[in-house]
This record gives sequence, C-alpha cells and structure tokens, in this order.
Amino acid sequence: MLLRDVTIPNGRQVDIRLEEGVIDAVGRQLRGGPVVDASGLRVTPGAIDVHVHCREPGGAHKETWETGSRAAAAGGVTTIVDQPNTDPPTSTVKAFREKTDIAAASSIVDYGINAGVTKGWDGATLLDEPIAALGEVFMADSTGDLGVGMDMFEEALELAADADVLVTVHAEDETRFDDGVRDRSDANAWSEYRRPAAEVAAVARACEVAERYGTRIHIAHASTPGAIDLAHKWGQTAEVSPHHLLLSTEHLDRLGTFGRMNPPLRDESIRSAVADRVHHGSVAMIATDHAPHTIEEKETDIWSAPSGVPGVETMLPLLLAQVQGGELDYEAVARLTSNAPARRFGFGRKGSLSPGSDADLVLFDPTDRRPILGDELHTDCGWTPFEGYEGVFPHLVLLRGEVVYRAPWADSNLPGSGKGEPFGPIRGKNVVEAD
Repeated sequence: MLLRDVTIPNGRQVDIRLEEGVIDAVGRQLRGGPVVDASGLRVTPGAIDVHVHCREPGGAHKETWETGSRAAAAGGVTTIVDQPNTDPPTSTVKAFREKTDIAAASSIVDYGINAGVTKGWDGATLLDEPIAALGEVFMADSTGDLGVGMDMFEEALELAADADVLVTVHAEDETRFDDGVRDRSDANAWSEYRRPAAEVAAVARACEVAERYGTRIHIAHASTPGAIDLAHKWGQTAEVSPHHLLLSTEHLDRLGTFGRMNPPLRDESIRSAVADRVHHGSVAMIATDHAPHTIEEKETDIWSAPSGVPGVETMLPLLLAQVQGGELDYEAVARLTSNAPARRFGFGRKGSLSPGSDADLVLFDPTDRRPILGDELHTDCGWTPFEGYEGVFPHLVLLRGEVVYRAPWADSNLPGSGKGEPFGPIRGKNVVEAD
C-alpha cells in the first residue's frame, strides 16, 4: 500500500509506503501500490495503551478481550497492555499462559500481558515468561484485592532488577487514607478518603526502593503534581490517565459513583497542575487505566461501587481534540501515546513512523469532531465518563499494514468495506514475543 499525500505529526505532507506489514519508506513522490489518496488526512502512529483491564478471565460480563480490543481499534489504539488483577490473578505461570491463549484467540490488536504480584506468586519463574512488565504492583488495595505489603514489594523490585524487567506501580499508601470521611455518602468523600498525600508518599517510597535495587519502575495513573515530579526527579517515568487530565471533583455532581476510581479524581487546582505537566513535557505518557464495570455495578453507594472507568476508545480522540483547542500539538500526542510507551516498555517495532517500524497507523480528519456517546462505543460496559465531550475519531486504523478498523463515516476511497462489519479479520500478537 502507498499512502499518498498524508500529513505526519510534524506537519509535513509525505507519502508512506508499506511492505509486508512494516513501513518501508517515508518521503515524496514514492512509487508503489495500490495507491491510497490520503490528502486532507493526518496520520499518527498507532497508540499504545500500557494500562488496560480487559477483565478476562473472570470478569467477562464487564469486558472481554474481543470487546476491549475492538474498542481499542476503534479509538486508534493498536497495542494494549493488560493488567494482572483478573480472576485468577496473572501471578502464576499457569494463569499467564491461560490468559495468553485467550488474548491470542480473541484480540484484534497487538498486546502485552503484565504479570502480577500477590501472595503465592511464581516470582522469578514468572519473570522468565514473555511478560510486558511486572505489575501493576498494588501498594494499596484496589479492584481485585492485590495489595501487597512492603516486604513483598521489595522482593518484587529486587527480582525484577535481576531480570531487567520494568515494574509498573500502583502507588498509594493506605496508612495515609482519611478514615474520618467514612461516615459521608457524597461522591467527593472517596476523593478525600484516598487523599493526595497517600499517593505522593507511596511514590517517594517506591522510588527509594527502586534506587536501592536498581529497578526500572513506572508509576501508573499519577494523579498529583507531586507524584509526577518525584518520578521525574528519581529518573523514573509516570503516566497520566485522561480522566485525571480532563476531569476533577467539580465533575462529581454529574458523575456520582461513576466517577469513582483509584486514585480518585482530584480538585481543580491539582488537575490543572497535572495538565500543565502533561502539556509542558514532564509526563512520559498517557495511559487510560481502562477499567470497565457495568452500569448496574456502578449504580450503588460511593463505598460499595467498584473503582474504575472505561477509556481505551476515547483517549486518542480526546487528545486530538485538545490539539484543536491549542493545549497540545500533534507531535506531543504522538510522543505521549506512541513514541514514549514503545521506548519505555521495549516494544522496539512499535510507536514510530520510521522505516522498519510496524505499519501501525491511524488516519484521521482533524476537522471531523464528533460527540462521545457511551451507547455508541464498542466497550461492553456501554458508558463513558466523557459523555457529550467532543473527540476526533479515526477514519482508518492499520495494524501491521492491514485494516483493523474502518469507520462507517470514512471516505469511500479508503481501503476496507465501510459497510457492515467495520473491523478487519487480522488478529493481534504478543508484542514481547514479536520483538
């Protein structure tokens, strides 16, 4: 395939030639075919979401590998990294291999699978498997009850250092939660319970342990400027989720229990400080913490509702809309969603438009803004905290040079049927094994 006259993130209009699933050349007046007229469209590398909960096995009523990967593809995410807090948790070689079999049979995008740390985990043996990373290692309880004590946390970081495996950390210090708000029933009580100091203290502790053992760590869903600054100071990385970038406690009147997640939404001043760090480059990447729960599960009180929100389909559209608003540019979006995740997690063929990279491409019309509507998304849970927000959705998504998603509204000259089934027949691969 030859994409003719497409605009890359730096604003240049080029041709991109694809051969055997990789980018063969990028330049002007290239030869090849079949030729696709991409004038008027922009392209960005397929997004890599390093924090996704597909929920399978054990939670298929919330999401499956098939529905989660379809949501990813429709949102321009061509690689996902699944987290270990499933049932059973991915903390044994047996559980890891069983989850890998499910992903191989069901995912339509490429994937990595993280290994979990919990009581009775397989330790160094598990680290010999083709895992994307170790973690998220929960320093506090969250969905799945995988919180670990400091002894096990240190053991995990020491073993990971020996194996040169990246560790992703859910950093909250339970000793700093505020039990004084437990008698309240308003949605904001959850944010005040799991207060900012709990995250900052845990990040400091995690960085100190990582420094002692020489472990590479990555802070998941950083929700405070203090957490981001600490990770940067210690030479580690942090991700920010779209909900912590765009939502604050001011939105809880609308969201109620649907706005409960770990770590929780912060007040507007903290959200704004986090956004400044995203916009000014001190945040390594954006990752969604896509954590779907059913509407029925969420419709309860703030202390009983499960934590988490869906997001894998809306991340890239929301960020592309931010470019239209002037908060980001396209190069920053590519760095945050593709380049940096590929480098940090060691996915060497991903996250770039350079020749030799996998031809994972997202083509979109920057002027085509559409409302985000939960009942039109492909995630099985059927809702979104960004209901009514505008996003710039992909027209065409390629995975290793093949059409994995073609939007119903895409121009007829683009490859793919555009009628009936919008998803291609291509199946995803484990990026760790592929590399």
